[in-house]
Amino acid sequence: MHVEWVPNRNSRPTILLRETWREGKKVKKRTLANLTDWPHEKIEALRRVLKGETLISPDKTFTIEQSLPHGHVEAILGTIKNIGLNKIISSKPKRVADLVIAMIAERLIHPSSKLATTRLWHTTTLAEELSVSDADENELYDALDWLLSNQNRIEKKLADKHLKDGCLVLYDVTSSYYEGNNCPLAQFGHDRDKKGKKIIVYGVLTDSEGCPVAVTVYPGNTGDPTTVTDQIEKLKKRFGLNHIVLVGDRGMITTTQIEKIKDVGGIGWITALRSSSIRELVEQRHIQMSLFDVSDFAEISSPDYPGERLVACYNPILADHRRKKRNELLEATEKKLNQIVNTVARRKRTPLSKAEIGKKVGAVIN
Repeated sequence: MHVEWVPNRNSRPTILLRETWREGKKVKKRTLANLTDWPHEKIEALRRVLKGETLISPDKTFTIEQSLPHGHVEAILGTIKNIGLNKIISSKPKRVADLVIAMIAERLIHPSSKLATTRLWHTTTLAEELSVSDADENELYDALDWLLSNQNRIEKKLADKHLKDGCLVLYDVTSSYYEGNNCPLAQFGHDRDKKGKKIIVYGVLTDSEGCPVAVTVYPGNTGDPTTVTDQIEKLKKRFGLNHIVLVGDRGMITTTQIEKIKDVGGIGWITALRSSSIRELVEQRHIQMSLFDVSDFAEISSPDYPGERLVACYNPILADHRRKKRNELLEATEKKLNQIVNTVARRKRTPLSKAEIGKKVGAVIN
């Protein structure tokens, strides 16, 4: 018996199970079954059995000793390749570049220390995919040193890809607290984590979509506004941009920094005025609530800000929030003042003097 494919001119071939024998000089055939509707795998298995092969179940042939997760690793490495980050880090294949990419990927999968990284990436296919299974934490620190020495080159490539003249540049500063005692950058400063520890300050420069282009690390006692000058120099000299727009919050782009930006030239900025400056504009009647009767935005001008475009925005949600907060503060103040009134009323034998009452009232009002 054998399996035979019979071609059809206008349709799929017919698959038949046939028996063949010889009578004299003639070969005769007999069809035993029509296998056309069988799945290919089943037909192939029958064909092999008829040829005398021994079929063994895969479950009996193979034993799974280890199975590592791979899907998320492939997604991360594929994304790194698609956006060209591997070429930006190093144009030629290098082990040190593979270590850097492995650390980036592992940081997304299991954020941890360098020692833990060398252990955790063995729980997925990451180390095998990048051939870094034998790397230890010391080699990772060496790779970070190599990355630092190549930072300017890498940032220049990122800037060429994401920044251009007239583009919007986003910049902000944050900090991380430090547990050790040996880092010269760790100093006491504006601790955003409220841990009361030494901190390290770093500023990140991104394009208009928030894609990081450059990062600069500063000592922890560095004020946010003082970092702006460095970023302008980086954009103008290293990245070769002639005209840019810098965006920062009111604590970042201060009046002092704006004067420096004006001296440089070719730098635009977007920031927010402080409450005291806004109050002065209201008192000078440059801002009036009637401006917001039709639209929530209004463009105004003031001689105090020559050549600058001021945009006022009315946010009803924020206004409602502040109204509630103000009422809560007034209620709390009134409650404490009533307590003082009751205290004064009880003190019959030794009444409080005006100075003592004024001191108590002043503490509440403040």
